[in-house]
Amino acid sequence: MNLRGKSGSLVVAVGLAVLQAGFARGVEAQTSTNGKALTVERIYGQRSLSGRLSRGLAWSPDGKTLSFFEGSGANHGRMELWAMDAASGQRRVLVPADKLESLLPENQGPATQATGLGRHAPAQYEWAPDGSALLFVSPNSLVWYDLKTETARTLVTGKEGIADAKISPDGKFVSFVRNHNLFAVAVSNAKEHALTTGGTEQIRKGELDWVYPEELEITTAYWWAPDSSRVAFLEMDEREVNRYPLVDFASPTGEADEERYPVAGGKNPVVHVYTVPVAGGAARLMDTGPETNIYLARVNWLRDSRHVAIQRLNRAQTQLDLLVADAVTGNSRVLLSEKDKYWINLGNELYFFKDGKRFIWSSERSGYRHLYLYDLEGKELAQLTRGEWEVTDLDAVDEAHGMVYFTSTEESPTERQIYRVGLDGSGLTRISKAEGVHAAKFSPDAAAFADTYSKAGVPPMQELFREDGMKVGAINENKVAELAEYHLSPVEFLKVKARDGAELNAYMIKPAGFDPTKKYPVLVYTYGGPHAQVVMDAWGGPTFLWHELMAQKGFVIFALDNRGSAGRGHVFETPIYRHFGEKELSDQHDGVTWLKSQPWVDANRIGVWGWSYGGHMTLHLMFEDGADFKAGFAGGPVTDWHYYDSIYTERYMGLPRENEENYRKSSPFTHAGGLEGQLLIAHGTGDDNVHFADTLTLINQLIEKKKYVEVMPFPGRGHGVSDSAARIVLMNRVTQYFMKNLAGN
Repeated sequence: MNLRGKSGSLVVAVGLAVLQAGFARGVEAQTSTNGKALTVERIYGQRSLSGRLSRGLAWSPDGKTLSFFEGSGANHGRMELWAMDAASGQRRVLVPADKLESLLPENQGPATQATGLGRHAPAQYEWAPDGSALLFVSPNSLVWYDLKTETARTLVTGKEGIADAKISPDGKFVSFVRNHNLFAVAVSNAKEHALTTGGTEQIRKGELDWVYPEELEITTAYWWAPDSSRVAFLEMDEREVNRYPLVDFASPTGEADEERYPVAGGKNPVVHVYTVPVAGGAARLMDTGPETNIYLARVNWLRDSRHVAIQRLNRAQTQLDLLVADAVTGNSRVLLSEKDKYWINLGNELYFFKDGKRFIWSSERSGYRHLYLYDLEGKELAQLTRGEWEVTDLDAVDEAHGMVYFTSTEESPTERQIYRVGLDGSGLTRISKAEGVHAAKFSPDAAAFADTYSKAGVPPMQELFREDGMKVGAINENKVAELAEYHLSPVEFLKVKARDGAELNAYMIKPAGFDPTKKYPVLVYTYGGPHAQVVMDAWGGPTFLWHELMAQKGFVIFALDNRGSAGRGHVFETPIYRHFGEKELSDQHDGVTWLKSQPWVDANRIGVWGWSYGGHMTLHLMFEDGADFKAGFAGGPVTDWHYYDSIYTERYMGLPRENEENYRKSSPFTHAGGLEGQLLIAHGTGDDNVHFADTLTLINQLIEKKKYVEVMPFPGRGHGVSDSAARIVLMNRVTQYFMKNLAGN
């Protein structure tokens, strides 16, 4: 349905499935000579043009074998578990398809679009510590599979759901979460016992809430001691946390699910750390100080199994303390503290050595995340990495040979390469060779690693390497031959100068047969927010392919990473502190100024789009820079920062009561009256991250300002509107929208 009113009035046009019928016939594709035309249906259909990577990569405990799922059969529809020898690269079937199907029955439940912990797919199997067996995990069962006898034993089964299963380091128990409590089942006889009691939806024991995994990037709420004697766990008390209803608008009775969602300035969960003996006994509270309005963001065991490291972050997120607590008495001391006048980004680089004397710590104190070596008295022994680049991952530590392996931006902010360095900070060496973005999964002995790699225009592939970078073999080449049929345009990387002289990274895709004497419409793609980066020499998936589709239709595609985005260190992020949508917009405006200076750009036909923070940015640009942008599309946008979650929002904006004026200015709805061009918004009504209320709030402001906007609500969909059917409808409409408003079709 598309309702249009008189000039100057607002109409909300609801676009649903009717939009896709016959759309492709109404638009002429401008493809290169002999090239095949991309379609939205092909890009977002079930058989991905990105190919398919091998899932479930896991190393055997001895580091000699890499295992992974691989498709079998005519259409690779049946899964087998394969093993690859780390030394030779030879492959063999570890668990055949027929057995795997009985061990891992197909999940009949609907695919989730949840964020928080829902972003992370649960592990489906785990190696036993001695390498003799595998644990297979399904939503309500745990199965122990003996590799020598090829026989299986069910440890846990039933109708109740289980989650976050782990094998104890000694291999005697499997722990899991059920009904908000922790349990352990003996591998020998399948007898289970409770590790915690009294857990509820309001008080979770060993189970995460929504906001901790979403914004602190923590994926579990319990940890085994190295000697298997105790388990450390988080208790998350959510009784005071705001309950937000996610209404099922398709329900005739108005049914709703409630989500514990702490908004900016609101009540957070009260979190404590406990340890509990596996053999039985009372849980012991670890002393993290009297203040409870804090975040307990990381927990690690020291190698002695007697002490627990806890990272305590104040609510303002300007001070991070590393505590060491006695697991038996609960007494603690502060080992070191980090302070930042802006905010502290958490890392995952903490590593304790077997000698019980040293640990590796990462810090952004220089403006860039680097690795440091400390002793257990908190004294810095060495700085391992340094420079105007950042470490993005600590991949492995080879204590025997004194080597540290990590991923960083040392080569370029648009790349991720793998390096090694000595424990004295000497001998920095790049290991990965190909340009682009690499992600390493090292073996436990750090003698080999699986590398998932891609570059712009090239789908990801997986290869096996020795620790020195010598290739052992291909795990999954993931060659997508069909891509050659489309004659994709190359991605061009460039730098654009901002008004203050800063160089900003950007990329561009030009139409095939580009003619610099002609004038082209431009589509600007943006995200723009912290902890994200769009200008990378990596495969961009369906978004990249849709950009190629628009290039085939005659658009120039342009993207720029403004101040605040990731990849260039903390120093590049901090200009956005306390005010969203100011420095970001300034940089994006400078990007458009550069575009307008190019003789082949039609300055009257520039559009912009983005999702989530990119949708937020799109609204700012449409409302506050209307002279530059004729049309925009915002997906799942934040429109009022008072509505968004506490951890993310307060990290950059502070508490609302301390920064109210900038909260108002930073929220796009405040500027809705400035809309001049054409605007399309899409939002899932079941979005548990950026709630549908954000879009409704904006609509109301636009009504009051007598402004027209088109809105596509997607019933029950989550933040990404990620199911294939919905994406096809949505992106067909977005394509049509930009063709009509920018290309004249």
